[in-house]
Amino acid sequence: MNAILAVKQYITKMVDDCGSGMKVLLMDKETTGIVSMVYAQSEILQKEVYLFESIEQPNRETMKHLKAICFVRPTQDNVELIEQELKAPKYGFYYLYFSNRLGKQALKSIATADEQELVREVQEFYADYYAVNKNLFTLNLPCCYQGMSWKPDKLERSIEGIAALLLSLKKNPVIRYQQASENARHVADGLKKLLNKEAALFDFRKGDVSPLLIILDRKEDPVTPILNQWTYQAMIHELLTIRKNIVDLSHVPGINKDLKQLLFSGEQDEFYDKNLYKNFGEIGQNIKSLMEKFQEKSQRSQKLESISDMKAFVESYPEFKKMSGTVSKHVTVVSELSKIVTEQDLLALSEVEQEISCQTSHSNAVEMINKVLHNEKATDLNLLRIISLYALRYEHHSGNQLQRFFDVLSRRDFPDRYKKAIQAVLYYGGKRSRGTDIFGGNTPLSITKKFFKGLKGVENIYTQHSPLVHNVLDSLIKGKLSEAQYPYAVGPPIRDRVQDIIIFIAGGATYEEAFSVHNFCNINQGLRVVLGGTYVHNFTSFLEEVVTASQRATDGLKCTESSARGQTVNIERVKQMIF
Repeated sequence: MNAILAVKQYITKMVDDCGSGMKVLLMDKETTGIVSMVYAQSEILQKEVYLFESIEQPNRETMKHLKAICFVRPTQDNVELIEQELKAPKYGFYYLYFSNRLGKQALKSIATADEQELVREVQEFYADYYAVNKNLFTLNLPCCYQGMSWKPDKLERSIEGIAALLLSLKKNPVIRYQQASENARHVADGLKKLLNKEAALFDFRKGDVSPLLIILDRKEDPVTPILNQWTYQAMIHELLTIRKNIVDLSHVPGINKDLKQLLFSGEQDEFYDKNLYKNFGEIGQNIKSLMEKFQEKSQRSQKLESISDMKAFVESYPEFKKMSGTVSKHVTVVSELSKIVTEQDLLALSEVEQEISCQTSHSNAVEMINKVLHNEKATDLNLLRIISLYALRYEHHSGNQLQRFFDVLSRRDFPDRYKKAIQAVLYYGGKRSRGTDIFGGNTPLSITKKFFKGLKGVENIYTQHSPLVHNVLDSLIKGKLSEAQYPYAVGPPIRDRVQDIIIFIAGGATYEEAFSVHNFCNINQGLRVVLGGTYVHNFTSFLEEVVTASQRATDGLKCTESSARGQTVNIERVKQMIF
């Protein structure tokens, strides 16, 4: 199961099926993002697609010599835009592709609008989700809950997105969900109705063991998105933020103009693909090796002593230039990450986070936090992390020190609205909201550190924390996943070992969980797992998710426009919401 390949095959097929000749790709805002996650513009150009246009843009130039490949979501707005387009066509012919199921009435309306009979094809291609990694997808839906319940439009979009993933992977799964979560049950019930209604669509050839879809709820594991991260992809997202595979470094003083917007896609960057899940120390070593290879090639290129030397260099120049860009990109990003780690003393703070999350000694936790509260390098945001973890871990401990910590924080001008944010975290993911004891199964462990001496400033740290997703998978393959806690919504109970598993986290997944799934599959050969969620969180976006979910439905609080489009979630906005 490969989410990126599934989407990419759809895009390739729609471009190839309309034949040779010059083409324009007409998309909406969502499908533009979906395509850009799996295909480089240069790749599509090689398939004679010379123009990329937005269907929402009314003042497009008329070019009758172009074929239009129209790839949009099957929304009412898009159907109306297609009708308008067909009544006043700007292109020679139209090939219509919808990213999900198109209703009969919508199809009839399009047929009626096509008076000039320019539509050559209408198909449903189920690329209605953002493929982040081979094993990770998102629906790019921040802030899904209000009053701790689904916003109706986000629930509907989630059901549609999961259905599209299943259709693209050709899976008709047995479905289980987290019994403690009403939100997970609503997703499972919605999928059950859809699968029954569209039984013909999901009539795939069955294997010996049915695939399995498990619906989880983010609030059942609020710890994972709070923690600082130490694997490459997760760390970039935590400290710099990845938005639809783009990292914005325009805020970095003196940054080269070519490095202000950087693309991080495993499909287009072999080094990134191989190092997604490497820890920070290993990344430093691997970049050092990459630089040494580049310097070796660079020195060779300076020794052009014959015509054959020059010919060989010209032939290898594109690869040489690409390698140069790869080196510059990763050296810049790792340098920026290293700077943040040093300036914010993240190694020390992360050790405290891990100990609070995984150990059982309350006195040790209090002692460590007392030291952190006097650490001048600790930012307010990182203090918010640590105190949030403490609040969750020792919520009902008889010696709870939360109020005393608040008093100490007040003396260092810690904002009151941050204190309210901690209360929101407790309301969202505290014991009253959870059905899972995420702390009960841990035993005291000590942080294991290993430092590479080969590259100054980059440490390789191994963390203790294990996400709930890992525990669910482990119990599942051992046949010990409780049917009371994870009941079946669709299909008969599976007694044999499952090979294909899809996990969807309502409220958002994380890169740490994708890393955990990757490791789990490496250990358990033959197991294939795809993880998805309404969003891919770092701590800042998770905080906004928490604050929004904690509001009453009547409060009318909305996510920022930027986060709804997959942009960086501004912590100042979160402050304002809490305040």
